[in-house]
Amino acid sequence: MSGRLHLAVEIGGAGAHPGAWRLPGAADPFDAGGYLARARAAAAAGLDLVTIDDTFTPPAPDPAAIPGTPDAVAVAARVAPAVAGIGFVPVVPVTHTEPFHVSKAIATLDFVATGRAGWQPDVSRTAAEADLFGRTGPQPADVLWREAGEVADAVSRLWDSWEDDAEIRDAATGRFVDRDKLHYVDVEGEFFSVKGPSITPRPPQGRPLTVVRGDEPEALPVAARYADVVRVAAPSVAEAAELRERVRTAVADAGRDPETVTVLLDVEVLLGADAADTLRELDRLAPSGTDTAAATLRHTGPADELAALLRDAAEERAADGFTLLPLAYAAGADGLGGVTDALVPALGDLWSPAPYDESLRGRFGLARPASRYAST
Repeated sequence: MSGRLHLAVEIGGAGAHPGAWRLPGAADPFDAGGYLARARAAAAAGLDLVTIDDTFTPPAPDPAAIPGTPDAVAVAARVAPAVAGIGFVPVVPVTHTEPFHVSKAIATLDFVATGRAGWQPDVSRTAAEADLFGRTGPQPADVLWREAGEVADAVSRLWDSWEDDAEIRDAATGRFVDRDKLHYVDVEGEFFSVKGPSITPRPPQGRPLTVVRGDEPEALPVAARYADVVRVAAPSVAEAAELRERVRTAVADAGRDPETVTVLLDVEVLLGADAADTLRELDRLAPSGTDTAAATLRHTGPADELAALLRDAAEERAADGFTLLPLAYAAGADGLGGVTDALVPALGDLWSPAPYDESLRGRFGLARPASRYAST
């Protein structure tokens, strides 16, 4: 990690609460303008990155069901060129997709974001998601996460398959690449066989920031081996501290330095004087929302109280930073505004924005890795 506290915010959909889309004036998840406005506000406040959720789960008639979502990578590719000074990390469901397509999409995002891209591989668990593709049925969590780890490995190798100086763009001879600097990756795994090389040049960051959830036992080995940033959810500061230590131990057991991996704790937030009333309305619109209230830390109310909670978590070494999940983006519901306008000033000396130098990796104190296939 970089040694400073990190802040991220989820800007997708109508908010983290499953009833948020039913509020009057709820944000339209298919409106690019909303993503642009939220990303610009987060960048202006100095946050490190924004996340954009994604899922293959189809909409359901259940009033608690979250409606369909746009493709998070495509949304990030639309917004990133228009918003400077912040990273973009879309969630990428990998269970029913090919590593080659994923690597190309994230490499492209890193180009259009000028080195500010990341990605968060996720798994698809339900029969409904499997039926959309028809290739395989639902699988247990250990199988899903083994496959996700294989995807992360293949994607990383495909990014490395072009050496940094493989592009020569010699107009006189018509040679775009030096083919001696393109490499087969020859991945032969349990789930995929990928020969490569990529058809996209190596991304600006070499390997865009990889974010993996680490709060599920089956996911932890993937996070330990491949993640630059590990996201976790915990219902209390004490449990978050235990989880962070578990992540760091797993990273060390995987032969990596835990100091190079940042752990971000999810915190659901709804700020402002009317937050309690809004939450009651959200729970009325989608009663199942109350079933998950204890899944991670949640704060509704004044920003200074949230700042105190984050300070406590930081002092207890429960996290190296936080991913804030506004419960609602709607007219009259203070989603991101409460974070940027009230929380950030209330944090005081606990957090300060860092200048965006060259890349999202650099924001997290990570060097640009060399291609594993480059000649030494």
